[in-house]
Amino acid sequence: MIVLVVGSGGREHAICTALLKSPLLTKLYCAPGNGGISRIAECRAVAATDIEGMVALAQEISADLVMVAPDDPLALGLVDALEAAGILAFGPRKNAAIIEASKAFSKELMQKYNIPTAEYAVFDDLDAAHAYIQKMGAPIVIKADGLALGKGVVVAETVAEACSAATEMLSGSRFGAAGQRIVVEEFLSGPECSILAFTDSKTMAAMPSAQDHKRIFDGDKGPNTGGMGAFSPTATYTSDIAAFCQTEIFDKTMHAMNAEGRPFKGVLYFGLMLTAKGPKVIEYNARFGDPETQAVLLLLETDLLSIFLAVCEERLSELPICWKENTFAATVVLASGGYPGAVVSGVPIAGIAAANALSDVVVFEAGTKCSGGETVTAGGRVLGVTAVGDTLSAALDQAYAGVSLISFEGMQYRSDIGKK
Repeated sequence: MIVLVVGSGGREHAICTALLKSPLLTKLYCAPGNGGISRIAECRAVAATDIEGMVALAQEISADLVMVAPDDPLALGLVDALEAAGILAFGPRKNAAIIEASKAFSKELMQKYNIPTAEYAVFDDLDAAHAYIQKMGAPIVIKADGLALGKGVVVAETVAEACSAATEMLSGSRFGAAGQRIVVEEFLSGPECSILAFTDSKTMAAMPSAQDHKRIFDGDKGPNTGGMGAFSPTATYTSDIAAFCQTEIFDKTMHAMNAEGRPFKGVLYFGLMLTAKGPKVIEYNARFGDPETQAVLLLLETDLLSIFLAVCEERLSELPICWKENTFAATVVLASGGYPGAVVSGVPIAGIAAANALSDVVVFEAGTKCSGGETVTAGGRVLGVTAVGDTLSAALDQAYAGVSLISFEGMQYRSDIGKK
């Protein structure tokens, strides 16, 4: 099969790496791709959000399947456009991708179908938002309604910080149109957990649990990022919690979307908080999470391309999905200086080959490109150094061993991934 993967980050590098193992694959393309992906797939310079251009590319290369990985093209309807052109596509249609594209929609869905989540209110009026924040007190969570590259959430420790965040979002100065409607919600405490699940709208097949690390600095300090590291599985996600989540959250969400006339097919991401009152949904994503995907896919034993086809053809229940037992995976993200703010690109990177040469280590490239025969930075999150081991400690030690071999000017990373 000829497969086209849409996207350009570490998640896409991990997906492409997994697809290369498939006996069904004859040719792999990626658009637009990055430096690392260009070494394992043929990359084409078509932007992920160029809907017409991506459909034309899929037709040009006679793609048998297009895997749409990022949130923006899903929200813009790339899957719909591909299907209209008679091309098989993996990912939710636009009317289902709204579960991530609008936090207000997802909160209203959970409330309507009794899916456990935090108390909340939605605002587009600043005075009303400020009044609600004053009433609720702090800590409190302010979220941009739309897509904001995983950075559209502010966990405010004070009322003043919350009011400032609401003002910046609703004025459009912080996240543009994505923040011109906001969700203000109750602060939840407890261990966080990420669950990715394959679904064909009839069956929900959860992947091993993972934990992301959103804050930029050690000790969960500083602003939110797209994710500075992850590990899988997490011990806090017990079999009893998994059973509850399957029936009360995962399956309920699938049935709710069906009832709303928005059947979801693809990968649905559940961001959970394991509170003292039970698991609650913090957020949905309509696709593979990043960097969790980089860790989780290293644990997959079943052919990923076969899973994609089963989802597209609505026969997921017929395909047993197997994961490595007694194995852990960990990812440490290396970011450019200044991230999650403005960054400088074009900085040479040393040591990727040396890290890849280590046993059980894979370096997934995210914000990179090839320039003049060397790999240079091309974004905020640059690399995801990922390793597997028989214990979480072993996986982390090996990942950090890989990190120690890599360098570029301004490089920053968290030294406490998985330490909690």
